[in-house]
Amino acid sequence: MTPTLAGQHLPRAGAAARVDRRARARDWAEIQERMLVPLYEAVYDRLGVGVGTRLLALGCGTGLALLLAASRGAAVTGVDSGADERLALARERLRSTARWPRARADSRIVDGSPRDAAPAPGERAYTLLTAFGPAGYAAGHDEHLAGQLAAAAPLARRGAPVVLAGWGPPERCSTVSLLRVATRPADHGGDAVRPRPAGRDDLEDTARRSGLRPDGSGRVACPFGYADLDSAVRGMLSTGLFDAAIDTTDPEQVGKELAEALHPHLRADGTVWMPNVFRYLIARVQ
Repeated sequence: MTPTLAGQHLPRAGAAARVDRRARARDWAEIQERMLVPLYEAVYDRLGVGVGTRLLALGCGTGLALLLAASRGAAVTGVDSGADERLALARERLRSTARWPRARADSRIVDGSPRDAAPAPGERAYTLLTAFGPAGYAAGHDEHLAGQLAAAAPLARRGAPVVLAGWGPPERCSTVSLLRVATRPADHGGDAVRPRPAGRDDLEDTARRSGLRPDGSGRVACPFGYADLDSAVRGMLSTGLFDAAIDTTDPEQVGKELAEALHPHLRADGTVWMPNVFRYLIARVQ
């Protein structure tokens, strides 16, 4: 949901001024981001990520996907912009890999654009590009992502895989039911752009606009599970999907509405469980 899920969203200035960005980054890292681990692992297994992989992650956020790749022996570079708190957490995570047997000293986090993450003179081109922030839901995200991919593609070798991720069919994503909270500003005549469910061909369309060649896809179950209702609300707010609603009202009101929307997913033991399916596309640099 960046960043949309995975750390990639396009922050609204009004909302950014009304939330604790440090707390939100921590909530994303500690509560929400782990929900996408099945997606990261499925992609890395399919592509054989390990020693010899040079990975550039676009919109790396707090860096959990980078950490998992580094644990496999990959040399990882993450790039993001306007996410100081999240990048600080990503750097902290990568420092923790220094004692790992297969850790690479050339792993890094870059605050800026993909061009700022270009390989240094003498370094090999990237062998894998990833953009795990789901396409579709956040307004403007697909166009932003296409530009990021077009800028990153020249940094990778010809034929290198590029991974895009998105939500699966709405009927298989329980979290879709929460979008009514995010779209309320538009419902009441606000100027916020309405988030929309992901379209069937969003990933392919974004890849082609970026000059990439689609070359296979897959689906992965990524259920969202939370210890309690409070954790679920904090996790969902950390995605950035509800910034327009926060801008129109206030964080407390949006949190209250989210809690109400989450009640159908509340189990008898107090935990919250929402089954979801994510889809990923593998494209190729031409």
